Amino acid sequence: MIDLYTAPTPNGWKASIMLEEIGLPYTVRPIRLQLGEQREPWYVRLNPNGRIPTIVDHDAGDLAVFESGAILIYLAEKTGKLLPADPRARSVAIQWLMFQMGGIGPMQGQANVFFRYAPEKIDYAIERYQSETRRLYGVLDRRLAEHEFLAGSYSIADVATWPWVRIHDWSGVSIDDLPNLSRWCDTIAARPAVQRGVAIPGEIDPDAQRQWIERFRAGQA
Repeated sequence: MIDLYTAPTPNGWKASIMLEEIGLPYTVRPIRLQLGEQREPWYVRLNPNGRIPTIVDHDAGDLAVFESGAILIYLAEKTGKLLPADPRARSVAIQWLMFQMGGIGPMQGQANVFFRYAPEKIDYAIERYQSETRRLYGVLDRRLAEHEFLAGSYSIADVATWPWVRIHDWSGVSIDDLPNLSRWCDTIAARPAVQRGVAIPGEIDPDAQRQWIERFRAGQA
């Protein structure tokens, strides 16, 4: 059994989509970011960076895995799904996973901050990060002009990238004139496992939340 510590963010959806796609049983442990639960000592013991998502694999001696890309690789290797065994194809999938981890995530994340959340609107910063996000989207569009999915077949590269592209409007970046990226985005959005994954963590029962966090604080879970 796997515990998934998560919140409704692109990085959180990566893990829940992956778990739905591969069919492993898991328990959702919602982390309320707005209350700072990700910074509490009990959680930092699992994830030293104090971010989401984190998984704990109880079938592997309570192994905790943090960082969304590392979680995707771990789950793919555990199940033999969504990561090719062939070394060449595997390398391609991991390259596109790293493209998301090192490029789209950080750049689009900053676009979100300066476009949506910053108390002061800094035009230079907004333009800088929106433009870089748009450039990276162009790289995806050119890749997808020749391939149905980023690594050829559906893989962890798509699972990692789609949750970010799906919120492009929130970043103030349009994909209307990127037909290959738009096609890919719609194709993945239609997958039942993806639809289930983005519904995680759903409504949070405050009483249940309080009870299991108290167990962790007391070292009982």
